[in-house]
Amino acid sequence: MPNILRSLDATDTALLSALQQDARISNAQLAAHAGVAPSTALVRLRGLRRSGVIRGFRAEVDPAAVGRPVQALVAVRLRAHDRAVIDSFARRVPYLPEVVQTFHVAGADDYVLHVAVPDAGRLRDFVLDHLTTHPAVGHTETSLVFTHTEGHRGPLAAEPSS
Repeated sequence: MPNILRSLDATDTALLSALQQDARISNAQLAAHAGVAPSTALVRLRGLRRSGVIRGFRAEVDPAAVGRPVQALVAVRLRAHDRAVIDSFARRVPYLPEVVQTFHVAGADDYVLHVAVPDAGRLRDFVLDHLTTHPAVGHTETSLVFTHTEGHRGPLAAEPSS
């Protein structure tokens, strides 16, 4: 497992902050933002990836633009907290095409799933076919998402001024 608890200096923080705002920024722009040479920025970026601080780069796709305008959060409570049951659920669910994100959480529920589907009928089918029939699942509760607003773009974004 990568060592994600490595200490970050001001250069690392500047690089990460810039990448959180625009992961497609050129290396030259990234270096200028951090106040270092482009070769230094590249070496630092490789080190941040190798250590696991940067987990990857991906495109953020609007679900509605690809035919999945209905989004929901589905809270899942498992029947038992046996390791094999949890592992079985955790191995299967993130790979279902409707699932955008999965969160293993503490509290009354065990998982919260962010799903995106074409319509309410497909949401119902997803819950019935993949969740309530799964032997590990004891209870589900579905909440429709009316709007979704992105956060401040990550843990190193600047704090808002008062």
